[in-house]
Amino acid sequence: MGRAIKERATVICRMEDKILFVRKPKSKWTLPGGRIEADEAPGQAAFRELVEETGLAVETLDYIAPLELYTTLHYVFEAPMPESQQPTPLNEIADCRWFSVEDLGKRSINKAIRRLLKTCQRPGA
Repeated sequence: MGRAIKERATVICRMEDKILFVRKPKSKWTLPGGRIEADEAPGQAAFRELVEETGLAVETLDYIAPLELYTTLHYVFEAPMPESQQPTPLNEIADCRWFSVEDLGKRSINKAIRRLLKTCQRPGA
C-alpha cells in the first residue's frame, strides 16, 4: 500500500521581484504554509498559516492550482504584498526573508519548493 498524501496550503508572497521564504531552526528555506486542519478549507489554512508564521495578514489570496510534489499535495496561493507589510518570524519559524529569483540559486531551498516555484513561475519571469 502506498504512503498517504499529505495536504498543505502553500503561499507565494510576492513583493515586486522578491518572494518571501521562511525557515525553521536548522532547516532549509521554504514558503509559508502548512497542514490543512480537518475543519478548514485550503484557503482558510493558507490565511491561518501565513499569520501564524509571519504575522502577515492579507485581505485576499489568489488560488493558483493544486500541485502534487513527492508525498504532498500543495494547494498553492499567491499574495502580492505591499512594502508596508514586513514579516516577523513567529511560532516555529526562526527566520523570514525576501529573496529574488537570482538569489535562490545561492540558498539552501527545500527541493519540493524549488519545483513548485518552477512550475508556478509567472510568464516572463
